[in-house]
Order: sequence, then C-alpha cells, then structure tokens
Amino acid sequence: MKQEKVGVMLLLQVLVFALSLCEISSSSGSYFDQQQQYHRRKSMLPTEASSSLMLNRAGSSIVLPVDGNVYPIGFYNVTLNIGQPSKPYFLDPDTGSDLTWLQCEPCVQCTEAPHPPYRHTNNLVACKDPLCKSLHPTGDYKCETPEQCDYEIDYADGVSSMGFLVKDLFSLNLTNGGLLRPHLALGCGYDQSPSLFSHPSDGMLGLGKGKSSIISQLSSQGLVRNVVGHCLSGRGGGYFFFGNDLYDASRVVWTSMSRNHPEHYSPGFAELIFGGKPTEIRNLLVIFDSGSSYTYLTSKAYEAVTSLVKRELPRKHLREALDDKTLPYCWSGRRRFKSIEDVVKYFKPLALSFANGGKAKHFAIPPEAYLIISSMGNVCLGILNGTEVGQSLNIIGDISMLGKMVVYDNEKQLIGWVSDKCDRIPKPKTVRIW
Repeated sequence: MKQEKVGVMLLLQVLVFALSLCEISSSSGSYFDQQQQYHRRKSMLPTEASSSLMLNRAGSSIVLPVDGNVYPIGFYNVTLNIGQPSKPYFLDPDTGSDLTWLQCEPCVQCTEAPHPPYRHTNNLVACKDPLCKSLHPTGDYKCETPEQCDYEIDYADGVSSMGFLVKDLFSLNLTNGGLLRPHLALGCGYDQSPSLFSHPSDGMLGLGKGKSSIISQLSSQGLVRNVVGHCLSGRGGGYFFFGNDLYDASRVVWTSMSRNHPEHYSPGFAELIFGGKPTEIRNLLVIFDSGSSYTYLTSKAYEAVTSLVKRELPRKHLREALDDKTLPYCWSGRRRFKSIEDVVKYFKPLALSFANGGKAKHFAIPPEAYLIISSMGNVCLGILNGTEVGQSLNIIGDISMLGKMVVYDNEKQLIGWVSDKCDRIPKPKTVRIW
C-alpha cells in the first residue's frame, strides 16, 4: 500500500512539473559577445511568471550581461528595463551598497547620462515602510513627510545622490525562459553630484546585503534565492546573476561571511601570500566590492606589497616609468607591451588566505588580476593605497576578481569563488521539484 502511494505522488509531481514548464514560455534574452556589444536572439512572446511556487519547481535565475572593463573604460554597466512602459537604463552594479536609484525628474541637479531621467508614477514608499527604515539604521531619521521616504547617499569616488523612494515595475528575464515583472523599490534621485572620474550611467544598482537591495527584495517576494554573483572577463564584459542554479556548488571554494561585519560582503581577516609563501602581512580586514575598479590596501599592507613586487622585478627587463601617470606605479620595457601576457612572467602571484576557524581558503590573485597595460604601453600596478583615499578596509575590487565567478550566498552566509573565463553565460545547472 505504501509503495502505491509513493508511485502516485511521484506521478503527480512529474505532471505538475510538466504543466509548470508549459506555463513558462520562451522570452528574449540579452547576451554579451566578445566585442562588448549586445545582440538579441529570436524569441517567442514571453509569458509573465507570477507564481513563486512555479519558479521554485522549474528552477530559475536572472542574468544581467555586463558592458565595460577595468581599463581603459574604468567601470561596468548593466541594462535594466524599468517602468510602465518599460524603458532601458544603464546602471553601475555595486555589491558595496544597497540602494538602487535612477536620475529622476524633476531634476534639481542631474549629471550627464546615457538616457533621459526616469519619470516616476507617484507610487511613493512611505516613511514608516520597513524598506525606508533599513536605509536609516541609526534611528535618528525624522519623518518630515510621512507619505515619503527621503534618502541621501555618498560614495567613495565622489558620487552622491539625494531623492526619495518609489516603487515601479522591473522587467527581468529568467534563465528558464520566463519573464518576471515585480514591483520593486528604487530611489528617484533628483539631486546628484558627479564622480571624480568619467562614469556615464543612469544610476546605481545596489546589490548589498540590506533589505533595500534588489536581490533582497526579489528574495523576499519568493522569486529567486537570495544569492547574487558576478563573472568578469579579463577581456572585458561578463555578467551578474541572481539565484543559485548557474554554478556547481561542489566546485566552488567557500568561506564564511564575517558575522562581525554584516554590512559588507566580508570573509573577515586574511593573511597575504606572495609567490606562494606566507608573509608577515596579517589581520587584513577584507571586503569584496564590485563598485571598485581597483583593489585597495591600507597603508601598511600597501607599502609591504609594493616593496615585495619591486624587489622581485628584473631590472634588465623593466624600469620604473615615472612619466606614466596612469597609476602610481608603472614600469616600461625595452619595447611597448601589448598585453598582460607579455609581462606576467616578471611578476609573482599573490593570494589572500582566509582561515575563519577552519581550513584556510586561498583567494588567488595572479599577475593578470593586479596589473594593467597603460595606453603608453607600460605595465602598471592595479593595487592602490586605500588609506590615501579614506578607506579603512582592504577592498578586493574588480581587477582582482577578473577570471573568476564570485558568489555571495546570503542564505547560507557564504562567499565563494571558482576560476572561469566569464566569456559566455552558463546554462542552469539543475531543475528542482519541491
């Protein structure tokens, strides 16, 4: 009798799974090619996937192709379609902050951007909404306008945004062919100050751990797992993703997120490894930040690293290029360098070792993940002094995450990484029936 019941249940699950697949039709998807241009596949008319239970059965993630590079462009953008009717916007993806915002009408001060400012539909987020409270954790925020949630945010590169929260429709393609159209909160930024560097975008895509981040909002609605990740190619481009079915977890090197620094994607303290050997550079509090193009170390660690790098350089092949101001340290060769492959043999690999109470996990930083070739044909060190720009933490920036898929699993409180060329978007790994 028990065997008959099990057989009936399995048959029902298979039938439900088959029906759910029929309900999700194919939709158009954006992919990133090697020339950093977007192109669209032929598509069927998409069907809106409105049931989180259906999504859980079918398995789904959201992939956002990336445009940009560390050098010479100096930043990355993803395209999000927002509003009714839906319009495209270029956003800077930032795992170091929570709030997503767009430059918004009516502009008091808006900077040059690829698209006209966003126009909201008066769907305001109230001051007492939990999302609003998450942006003001100190508790000293006063609701001067109860029906409106005001915000003000500053970034290390000089960008700032002031505005208020609204909710609007986001159009998001799923890897299983479905289309999500959730209402999510974002900032309507009517007053911005520009970056110290040239960085034309329509706003910021906040991918941090807070309640207001896009991944937290999607997860709270049961639409995707609370997992965000990225894969940045050394040739430029790559992709960001939401969800947990684009990677094989057994191949990923995992380490715990620090409980003492819950506001950041931080594995805690690390020891620097140089040339495969331990150094005296220990207790480096490290965070991962996709909003930073370069890697930043505090002064003591920075000075030690630059000393180690310079000490190992062969003087007959490289000499310091004092006339190249691309970055603080650049070296020239007998002839102009054309690619990183021309110089990696002169530099030793770095690594960060995270213990976290268990077996040490090494985050490898090979020469191609801390060097650039400047427009003058010199090789430059992409590790900078964070103390000089007001940073008290050691920041693993985009340059040191090139050629890796990096995963932030907020449900399991883990950070993971695995080597990957990042030049093609992977297919979902599994299909689950829950």
